[in-house]
Amino acid sequence: MKNYIVRNFNLFIQYLIILIPLLIIQSVNNYANATVISSVKPIGFIAQAITSGITDAEILLPEGASPHTYSLKPSDLKNIKSAELVIWVGEDMETFMPTLLKNIDKQKQIELMDIPEIKSLLRTNHDEHLHEGEAHHHLDHEHHGEYDEHIWLSPKIAKIIAQLIHDKLITLYPDKKNKIDENLNEFAIKLSETEQNIAKKLINVQNSGYFVFHDAYGYFESQFKLKNLGSFTINPAIQPGVQTVYAIKQKLKENKAVCVFIEPQFSPAVIEKLVDGTDVRIGVLDPLGSNIQPSKDAYSQFLLNLTQQLLACLGN
Repeated sequence: MKNYIVRNFNLFIQYLIILIPLLIIQSVNNYANATVISSVKPIGFIAQAITSGITDAEILLPEGASPHTYSLKPSDLKNIKSAELVIWVGEDMETFMPTLLKNIDKQKQIELMDIPEIKSLLRTNHDEHLHEGEAHHHLDHEHHGEYDEHIWLSPKIAKIIAQLIHDKLITLYPDKKNKIDENLNEFAIKLSETEQNIAKKLINVQNSGYFVFHDAYGYFESQFKLKNLGSFTINPAIQPGVQTVYAIKQKLKENKAVCVFIEPQFSPAVIEKLVDGTDVRIGVLDPLGSNIQPSKDAYSQFLLNLTQQLLACLGN
């Protein structure tokens, strides 16, 4: 009996000798695979460029979800808790994030609207809107705060975001500083080339006026000197009334608009009704890059895709 106990005890010790190093390795691997989570896809594109070869970058909002109206899932809190870094825009954009982050260490999150370098570049929300009659039917995501929070559409702000992610990653992975520096440098070079390319492409349509249904493009329009004539705020699920249709048509004619840009949530029937009897063309803009897969060059692809969407309508 004594020999049996000794033999099994020795086997147990040998098991521990094998198991403990494996557990340590697994713990290190778990840390090495810690994620950087971005709230919205375009911010995730920037994160992907800087984290490439360093750690995983994930995007919180699923495809097609609006950051203004997203409903949290239990898995979201789990993912946030396990992340090494969470990047989000601000409470007027992602209204759900303060609740999600209330118990998360401030050192593990970047609220972009609170960054001084970004604050100095913010646009105020002062553009003209046409709301639907007395009922004031409008999309929830048209209600913004004082500042325009669609900051991912500014290449200048994108460079600041990339630098912020770079600096945080170096504190998390100091042994990978050279690779992180290399990623930031490649991102900056690629983005500068993209900006020059876009400026050349859009120069011939700078005097072509257009309206949008979602006032999200101000930073991009300002940098590339585009002629946004205003925006309309209607509920895509509700057919606009006769007065609203008439008012929009008058706006289009008075301002000699070339295009009206919509987003996928608007049905063709609603839009065709609004432009019927005018020469205005219909275009589609995607401010979240829904058809672009995250990659090292995804942010530049996102901006170029937006450029092509503008040219497809304005350039004919």
